[in-house]
Amino acid sequence: MLFKIFSASLRGIEAYTVEVEVDIRLGFPQFITVGLPDAAVRESKERVRAALKNCGYDVMSRKITINLAPADRRKEGSAFDLPISLGFLADLGIFPPERLSDYLFVGELALDGRLKPVPGVLPIALLVKKKGFRGIVVPKANEREAVLVPDLDVFALDNLVQVVEFLNGSSAIRPCSVPPEDLFMAPIYNVDFQEVKGQQHVKRALEVAAAGGHNVLLIGPPGAGKTMLARRLPTILPVMTFDEMIDVTRVYSSAGLLQGTGAVSQRPFRSPHHTITDAGLAGGGLVPRPGEVSLAHHGVLFLDEFPEFRRKVLEDLRQPLEDGRITVSRCFSSATFPASFMLVAAMNPCEDVFRGMGASKSECTETQKSRYYSKISGPLLDRIDIQIEVPEVKFRDIVSKVEAESSEEIRKRVSAAREIQLRRFEGRRIYANAQMGPKDVKRHCSIGADGEKLLEMAVTKLGFSARAYDRVLKVARTIADLAGDADIGTPNISEAIQYRMMDRMR
Repeated sequence: MLFKIFSASLRGIEAYTVEVEVDIRLGFPQFITVGLPDAAVRESKERVRAALKNCGYDVMSRKITINLAPADRRKEGSAFDLPISLGFLADLGIFPPERLSDYLFVGELALDGRLKPVPGVLPIALLVKKKGFRGIVVPKANEREAVLVPDLDVFALDNLVQVVEFLNGSSAIRPCSVPPEDLFMAPIYNVDFQEVKGQQHVKRALEVAAAGGHNVLLIGPPGAGKTMLARRLPTILPVMTFDEMIDVTRVYSSAGLLQGTGAVSQRPFRSPHHTITDAGLAGGGLVPRPGEVSLAHHGVLFLDEFPEFRRKVLEDLRQPLEDGRITVSRCFSSATFPASFMLVAAMNPCEDVFRGMGASKSECTETQKSRYYSKISGPLLDRIDIQIEVPEVKFRDIVSKVEAESSEEIRKRVSAAREIQLRRFEGRRIYANAQMGPKDVKRHCSIGADGEKLLEMAVTKLGFSARAYDRVLKVARTIADLAGDADIGTPNISEAIQYRMMDRMR
């Protein structure tokens, strides 16, 4: 007989429905799986047979054909174990087969019949609601991410026997209900800006960056505090909105990084080593997977020793920095991943790391600086809104007893500025000024005659590109938001211009 069970697979972070067709007939015993299965799917026959036998179900040797439709898309992973096993059980008449069409099933089977977690349950649960199924059946370990989808019946079960009881209409199995406080935990940080000595102008620059979601380049000698400052940047970012949490959780769910937790409620901070490959940063693989730029979505991507990254790896950043997403194409498929992140890069003033930028040490020569900075392309630097020098910390700052401003105090100002921006872009998926398009810049970043003269001088004398011009306006808009001003003033533009350190050096 032929039985059809609905399951799902992923294409990037988007789920699509897979019809698992199980055909069981008399004939020479064999087990054939078609529909572009990968090795994990082909091996499911051994897991399914062992699980059924260990759960007490008598599986006879028959001619078995499994088709995974649509047949032209590559299927991977172990999530099809459960729907395949239900085809066998439907053939045994253990439950009414018509119940199979109401729900979507995903789950890996252990040899003793337990349901083990699978990646991508949140995108699949979103698909279930969109397609109008009555509910979804998932492993118990995937419960917290599946219940993030509102108004969806989620049945998180422990083993195959419970699935059979559910399909037989057992009243003991009810939809999951998890308290919101167990899903959305308040962010916990072990670091604070209060621990940073001195560097007041750099803290101000990072506050502006956090308020508008702008990219930052920190340039300074070793020991000046570049990494320390960058790692504390998430502590002043505003708490994520519900939509942002769902966006980030979808990425981590697809990558299999949730590990039984609920929503990702703390902004990501990713810090890959400079030996990372372009596939590791941008995403890739035979079936494309999210890379570091996507795992940093709505958070911070920190690249220490910026010029030490391979040139091709750095150039891969250009599309996501401009568009907030990245498309990975392979021969079998292509996928588009979200990648709206804050880039924070850090570098030394020149290759000789023992030379600083302060007066107490020998200055890097212009030739050394030029050779070192040439490792980073001009178009990439154009996309970094704030480029600032981080000088050596003075002794008086190191021994100072004056308590610095805490992250919580800075975050209040940043959150207030972000609230202004959310109201400004209400009804649109724009969360910060850095995400404005050309039309938004024209509408919300108008300046007076004095401001135009200042920008004209910057473009003429400092060689600002058209992209740099737009980014200066965005930063000026953020500075005005921090001050609570409706209009962009000349001091706002002046401060934004002085953050373009690399343009001034050129």
